[in-house]
Amino acid sequence: MFPSFDVLWAFGVVVALLTITPGLDTALVLRSAAVAGQRRAWGAIIGIVTGCLVWGVLAAVGIAAVLAASTTAFTILKLAGAAYMVWMGVRLVISAVRGHTQLPDATTPGNTFLAGAGQGFLTNLLNPKVGAFYVALLPQFIPEDAPHLTWGIALAALHALLGVIWLGTLALFASRIRPWLQRPRVTRGIDAGVGVVITGFGVKLALTH
Repeated sequence: MFPSFDVLWAFGVVVALLTITPGLDTALVLRSAAVAGQRRAWGAIIGIVTGCLVWGVLAAVGIAAVLAASTTAFTILKLAGAAYMVWMGVRLVISAVRGHTQLPDATTPGNTFLAGAGQGFLTNLLNPKVGAFYVALLPQFIPEDAPHLTWGIALAALHALLGVIWLGTLALFASRIRPWLQRPRVTRGIDAGVGVVITGFGVKLALTH
């Protein structure tokens, strides 16, 4: 038994609004596309949506609900995620200030699909607010007598599909103006701006109760 079209449509509208709202994922993908290129940008996109799928499955089987109910578990994951975001953001800011930002090409170390995927996945998975979102939202769309795991995977897959479409569109747009974005001064500005945004998200996550 799979979700009906009406359920998928209603859930899709809700997560579509969430998807297009500018946030950490948007900043990460735009920076990757503008500075590191399409390969790393699409890696980040796949990593982000894979994190969504994992959270959807965890929420469907109840693990994320336990996390949301446990103050200790939530705090540990929250601080780990916040530390990772602050570390990543501060590195970008320092690189921009020192003028060490490099313009990557196909041979630049770290400019790979897998590197982007790992970064996107960790950024999403270490954010317990994503898990809390699924815990709050999925029960509203999954009937009590429905197979929770199957429905959770189906709904999370829909969210992932919308994420690929939206973030992929942003990555393609950034690639169109990449020659301008790769000017040293512009690149440093991008890294500084994105670094501040990511650091801000990390601090905000650390202060979340």
